[in-house]
Amino acid sequence: MAKVELKKPVVAEIAENIKDAQSVVLVAYSGINVEQDTALRKELREAGVVYKVYKNTMMNFAFQGTDCEPLSKHLEGPNAIAISKTDATAPIRIVAKYAKTVPSLELIAGVVEGGYYDENGIKALADVPSREILLGKLLGSIQSPIANFARVINQIAEQKEA
Repeated sequence: MAKVELKKPVVAEIAENIKDAQSVVLVAYSGINVEQDTALRKELREAGVVYKVYKNTMMNFAFQGTDCEPLSKHLEGPNAIAISKTDATAPIRIVAKYAKTVPSLELIAGVVEGGYYDENGIKALADVPSREILLGKLLGSIQSPIANFARVINQIAEQKEA
């Protein structure tokens, strides 16, 4: 079988993973030890993130004609790819957390909800809280005035009874 035939399934796997993904992030992973890599992969897996190491040429072929095409220019050196179909910021937040303890681990670039972000843009997105935290804050800000209003009404009712 020709080498090209062996590579087609890998390119198809990458293309299938990035199709309909909320975020696709390139990660430079050199200099990370086995324990740190295992912990990183475990946390990413628990968050529903696909994290794999592919050859740059395979990723380049898979990125062609997709929203991820701008990432092709960053395919140099050892790279891994983190893909999330549900939470757009999950791979960014998790990798950024580990990058604080492993300086050689770095976010290179990414495509989040169809928009390309360079290294600075991705690092800015790392500070965005998860969807659940944001929804909790929104709910708390909506609930607070209602709770205060209920307390005031209750105090007025108590004063009238007395």
